[in-house]
Amino acid sequence: MTLLQVMAADNAADVRVRTTDDEVIGTELAKHGITFGRWPVVDNAAAIGSDELLAHYTDNVAELNESGRYKHIDIARIHPDDTNPEWPKIAKGAREKFLAEHRHAEDEVRYFAAGRGCFYLHLGHEVLAVVCEGGDLLSVPAGTLHWFDMGSRPDFIAIRFFEEEDGWIGDFTGDRISEGFPTLDELLAAS
Repeated sequence: MTLLQVMAADNAADVRVRTTDDEVIGTELAKHGITFGRWPVVDNAAAIGSDELLAHYTDNVAELNESGRYKHIDIARIHPDDTNPEWPKIAKGAREKFLAEHRHAEDEVRYFAAGRGCFYLHLGHEVLAVVCEGGDLLSVPAGTLHWFDMGSRPDFIAIRFFEEEDGWIGDFTGDRISEGFPTLDELLAAS
């Protein structure tokens, strides 16, 4: 379920909006210059190789990148693997990588082909938690303070769009604001 929860930046318990309505989500995000959209999902995307999955979305990608702005388009995927004794360590490392507040020098554009993740957008006096699931497209403007939580059991496939090869590298602020907000797992449990 796609979810938007808007909270006061200085008090996560002060929930101002909580909705699963795509239209309301799109309207609220647009107020801040954030694009939210939907593309059709591919059944059983996890079983499809990355090249084949990208090929499936050729028309969507071409429309989004009509200007040719994005020079690097790839797929990030992570799936639970309980047969691998290293999986818990891998999952923890992947999750912790972007849990702290940061920004990017270019727009952060993601299409979730499957699974879920949560972008927390620190916009002045509010934090907007956007839980994205399969079918969701989110474009966060360059310089937007945010963090990302993939949950305690990461499982998603996302098409990523970059202008520069290193566009994914975050500029971390050192602010510990993210520690005071509900995790992806907690947001979903409150549903």
